Amino acid sequence: MTTTNPPTNAYLPNPELQKQAMAAIAKFEQSIAPSAWPFLTKATVIAEMRARVQNPFQVNQGGQPFCGPSAVLFELIYKQPVRYVEMCQSLFLMGGFHGYQNWLTAPDKLRQDSRGDLHMGQVDWMVLSTLRESETILFPVEPNSPDLIRNLTGMTKSWEMKGWVREILGYSKVKYNHAYLLGDFNALADAQQAIAAGGVAFALITAEGMLTNKPPAVAVPNHWIGLIGGFSIQPAQVSFDVYTWSRQMRVNLSSTDFKKYLWATVTGRL
Repeated sequence: MTTTNPPTNAYLPNPELQKQAMAAIAKFEQSIAPSAWPFLTKATVIAEMRARVQNPFQVNQGGQPFCGPSAVLFELIYKQPVRYVEMCQSLFLMGGFHGYQNWLTAPDKLRQDSRGDLHMGQVDWMVLSTLRESETILFPVEPNSPDLIRNLTGMTKSWEMKGWVREILGYSKVKYNHAYLLGDFNALADAQQAIAAGGVAFALITAEGMLTNKPPAVAVPNHWIGLIGGFSIQPAQVSFDVYTWSRQMRVNLSSTDFKKYLWATVTGRL
């Protein structure tokens, strides 16, 4: 069983960091430099940036298959809102931004094609589509990953999540935990420890089984979520809070269902 909760103060950015981010947005708003995205509207991008700094749960993948980068973007705004603003400003004005090791660029074709119904907010599209475009360039395939995860078409892979945790979020100690046969509780415990240490954690799950009351006939890995806290790990029951689908959710599962629907976790620590 899963319940949806409204965002709480426990999962909003530090007020001082929010204040600094809002000041940076106001400064960006006054800039008269031309945009690198001819079909995005600056006023809309600015308004959406403000809304997300105020409430990171507003990050929304919309109708696009961007669950992995959306979870990473949520954590960026939650923990590093000033960096988020700097990244958006650079991307909007120059068509790229500095990661922690590389310069990430939105290709000219992507910027020219970003028009019409994007199926999501403009600022989310600008960032998430750029992250999606960076995947094959920055993060080579990890051949030792399980076949099922490695061969899923269109799904964000574990090595891509690991790459974004390093490149976008800046965590140097990044760990992948394989969970779909054994190790589910160990993977969740590692996620809990990473978050307690100031880090981040993400999980690859079967969305229908873990996030809805409509369990699938066959469980497959098809969705990345951000694990954010509220852990209760008992032999027969597990509970935790997650970011997904532009909202906070409380997951409550029997240990049997938890093992069935958790496939992997990726954690990052400094």
